[in-house]
Amino acid sequence: MRWTLLLMNFLVAFSVTAQEIDQEQLLANLRFRIPDLQEAELTIGELEPSPYGDLKQGALTINGQQTVQFLLSEEQMHLILLTAAPIDVSLTPDQIAMEREEQARQETLIAAESHRALSRFAEGKPSRGPADAPITIYEFSDFQCPYCARASSVVEKVLEKYPEDVRFVYLHFPLDIHDWAKRAAIAADCASRQSHEAFWILHDNLFKFQKEVTSESMLEQIGSWLEETTLDLDMWRACASDESAPSNQGVSLDVDISTATAKRFGLTGTPAFFVNGYLLSGAQPLEAFDDLINTIKADF
Repeated sequence: MRWTLLLMNFLVAFSVTAQEIDQEQLLANLRFRIPDLQEAELTIGELEPSPYGDLKQGALTINGQQTVQFLLSEEQMHLILLTAAPIDVSLTPDQIAMEREEQARQETLIAAESHRALSRFAEGKPSRGPADAPITIYEFSDFQCPYCARASSVVEKVLEKYPEDVRFVYLHFPLDIHDWAKRAAIAADCASRQSHEAFWILHDNLFKFQKEVTSESMLEQIGSWLEETTLDLDMWRACASDESAPSNQGVSLDVDISTATAKRFGLTGTPAFFVNGYLLSGAQPLEAFDDLINTIKADF
């Protein structure tokens, strides 16, 4: 609605003549001063003292959905709608510099701890790039996620651009909204138990042909991609599809643990990347990886 756009970009002050004012008068003036509010359902909560001198503070609710804070000058009878919370602008330049330094220090500590935790968790999992690369990218991803498919091409460009500096590790985070994502993760890890190279064949093809994969055809398609490998396909099929098989149960548990790990890191969607512990969320462009990688390299 037009009044939503208006309130997002508008700081309004109006005056009324009376020194005493009730809520109905406030609402009548708001509707008069802002025509877009004439047909809206408006309610005002109780006025309270504010931290700003003699100004009172309150909240205006529009159509039971959007709530906007306001300040009220009872002496001049001016009401000021606020589109954001007050911002503390009392810091001196030196204090701002100190705050930024402390924020950077905290971010570095958090990233280092995240990097150590992910390194322990991902030990032995399939990876691309040098094992001793100074930078490791851990991706929590979902084979059925279209944004993850888009991000996979960017990861390829990162590995091509930094062949000696970057190692990449794929970690499972199949989302509940996808009907074949977890089974694809299990099938890929069943392949990785025999060959890490086979895992990457499935990784690449699941994203490349993602739009053609269905819940019913997935295992058959994956099996066709593995026919030219040296895998024992009967062993793989039992692991990938037989829920009574110990191998299937073990891999399924591993995928669940990976999902739980992603959630412990506060992740709610895919893809999510940790570059030496620094989080990049979503399908980021190559430039975002460049900036972070070069920042990390500058500290070597």
